[in-house]
Amino acid sequence: MPHCGQPANRLAKRAMKKFLILTALTLASCGAEQASEPAAEATEQTALLRDFVGKDMPDVTVTDPDGAQTTLVEIAGGEPILVNLWASWCAPCVKELPTLVALSERGDVRVLALSQDIGPQPSVRAFLEGHGVGSLGAWQDADMAMTDALPVTIMPTTVLYDAQGKEVWRYVGDLDWAGDEAAALIAELDG
Repeated sequence: MPHCGQPANRLAKRAMKKFLILTALTLASCGAEQASEPAAEATEQTALLRDFVGKDMPDVTVTDPDGAQTTLVEIAGGEPILVNLWASWCAPCVKELPTLVALSERGDVRVLALSQDIGPQPSVRAFLEGHGVGSLGAWQDADMAMTDALPVTIMPTTVLYDAQGKEVWRYVGDLDWAGDEAAALIAELDG
């Protein structure tokens, strides 16, 4: 039996290493900004990337809101899907969650908000409900398989996949997913 504070296996060690790296990157980026300029932080840390257009959706296994294992390919089911990678400790991630709810409710595209938190799934569910965004569902990638597959270095990262499971674009950083810029990006599915 592992001692308190020690990972139980290699997978847990790997997840902890990723968590620590992402935390360090987040803290480093927060320290680089002045508190008097919060708007500049959002602008400087966002980017629309088209470097991976046409790349296949990773066939990674995640946990659905009921605790069952499934793959992204199964979740998409041959339909376009917007996959948002977020974590409860990531302030820009939390900031954009309500706009993901609004986008989901609009029905333009399926939205999958995929938590990268390594804690237990009930804590993810409680976090979402506590922030009034429980309708997103407690989807979780505690192994961070998606962050490995893409790879992701900054959260939030959001990827739009078409009906064939091909990447259309990738957005790094937070965005108002209920706004005009996001609507124009989602409309690229029709073009």
